[in-house]
Amino acid sequence: MSTTHHTTHDSGHDTGTRLHPDTLGGLDPSISVPGYDRSRVRTGIVHLGVGGFHRAHQAMYVDRLLEQGVPGSEEWGITGVGVLPQDARMAEVLTEQQGLYTLVVKHADGSRDRRVVGSMVDYLHAPADPEAVLERMTDPATRIVSLTVTEGGYHVNPVTGDFDDRDEGIQADLRGDAPPVTTFGFLTEALARRRTAGTAPFTVMSCDNIQGNGHVAQRMVTAFATRRDAELGAWIGEHVDFPSCMVDRITPVTTDDDREELRRDTGLVDGWPVVCEDFTQWALEDRFAQGRPAWEEAGVQVVEDVQPYELMKLRLLNASHQALCYLGYLAGHRYAHEVCQDELFAGFLLDYMEREGSPTLEPVPGVDLDAYRHQLVERFANPEIRDTLARLAAESSDRIPTWLVPVIAHNLAHDGEVRRSALVVAAWARYAEGVDEQGEAIEVVDRRKDAVMERASRQGEEPLAFLEDRDLFDDLADQPRFTEPYLEALASLHEHGARATLERWQADRA
Repeated sequence: MSTTHHTTHDSGHDTGTRLHPDTLGGLDPSISVPGYDRSRVRTGIVHLGVGGFHRAHQAMYVDRLLEQGVPGSEEWGITGVGVLPQDARMAEVLTEQQGLYTLVVKHADGSRDRRVVGSMVDYLHAPADPEAVLERMTDPATRIVSLTVTEGGYHVNPVTGDFDDRDEGIQADLRGDAPPVTTFGFLTEALARRRTAGTAPFTVMSCDNIQGNGHVAQRMVTAFATRRDAELGAWIGEHVDFPSCMVDRITPVTTDDDREELRRDTGLVDGWPVVCEDFTQWALEDRFAQGRPAWEEAGVQVVEDVQPYELMKLRLLNASHQALCYLGYLAGHRYAHEVCQDELFAGFLLDYMEREGSPTLEPVPGVDLDAYRHQLVERFANPEIRDTLARLAAESSDRIPTWLVPVIAHNLAHDGEVRRSALVVAAWARYAEGVDEQGEAIEVVDRRKDAVMERASRQGEEPLAFLEDRDLFDDLADQPRFTEPYLEALASLHEHGARATLERWQADRA
C-alpha cells in the first residue's frame, strides 16, 4: 500500500487511509472493492450533473455489471461532468481519487453496506475546460449522454410546457459566441459537431424526476437547437433517441458526519462518499439506437412503457415528500424520519396517497399499490438516512407544479378529492413566508425565491395571492372546489399551526 495516500482527516482525528486506486488492496475487509480491472474500462457514457443520486444509482448499476463480468460492460464506463461553477470541489475530490468513491447503504437497523464504486473513469469540470467536455461528448465511443440536472434544468414553462429561454446562460449559449455554459449548450454543440463529422449521434437519457422525462428532454433540446439552427433542430428531432425512465433511491446530501463515520469505522478517508437507503429501482424505456449496457442483468426493469412506473413514483413518492416536508417543518420536525415516525403525519401521507394520488394512476404492471404506499412510509421513516426536510422543501417551484399540480388537475377534472392536496399547497404558502411557528427564520431555497416569498408576504390581506401565480398553478385560483379547502387550510395553519390543523383534519376527515 502506498504511504503517499495516508492522511490525517480534516477533523484532526486519527490518521486514515485516503481512497485511491493504490490503496484498495489494504482497505478494511468490510468494504467491498472493484474486483474488475478498471484499466480496461473506457468511457461509453458521459453524465452531466453528477451528484449523490447519480453515484448511488446509475453509476452503481454500471459498477454492478462490471463486477458481474457481464460481457461488453467495459465499453460503458462513465465520464462525469460538473456543469456548474460550484462543482469545482467535486472535480477536485474525484480527480484526486481517480473517480473512486464509497457508496454507503444505510439500513434501518443501523447496519451499513459499503462499496467502493469504480465505474466512473473520469470527471471533467465544464467551466474550467469546456473543450475537454466537448471532445469527450464527440468521441465516437461515447454513445450515451445521461442527465441529472434537476427539474428546473430543463427550462420548461410549467403552464404551457414550452421551452423557456429567459435564463442568462441559455441566452448566452443561443448567441453561440463563446464556449457553452449550460447543459443544453453542451448537448447541442456536441451533436452539431458529430453531425458535421458524420459520427452517429449519442442517445440522450434523462434521469430526472419529470413525467415523460425523455419526451421533455427531446422537446426542450430540440427547441433550443432549433433556435440556434433550424436544420440542426430538425436533425436532432429525427435522429436522436431520448428514452424515458423512472429512477428511485433516496439519497440525502453527504455530511461531514458521514465522512467521519466512514473514517472512524473503517479507517477510510473519502472526500465525497455517498449515502443512500437500501431500496433502489430503475424502469427504463429501451430506445438506444447506438446500444446500451445490459442493465437488465443488474436489476433494471427494461420496459416498453415507463409511464405507469413514473407516474406512480412522481405522484406517490415525490408528491408525498412535498406533503411531509412543509407541514413537518412548520410543526418543528427537521428530518423526514421524524415526520414519518409520527402517526399523525404518517396517517396523512397514507390518506393522500390512497385517496388522491393513487386514483390518478393507471395499473402498474407487477406492483401492488397498497404495499407500495406502506413501503414508502417505511422508507421515509428510516432513521439512518437523516434526510432533511429543508432538502425536500428546496426548489418547490420546480417540484409542486411537476408532482402535485397534475394530481390536483386530474382530480378536479374527474370529481376526485383535493382536500389533502390543498393542505399541502397551503403549507408551502405558509412555509414560503420564511418564518416557522416558533418565530425562527426559514431559509427558502428556490430559483423563484423572491417571487414566491413576495406573494406569501401578501396573503394576510390577499389570501389567494400565493395561488394566483399562474406560472405555478395555472387556473387553480379560479376553481372554487380547490380554493375553498385551500383557504380553510391556510387560515388554520396561521391560526392553529400545522399539528393542530392535521389533528382537526383527521378528526373530521371521515
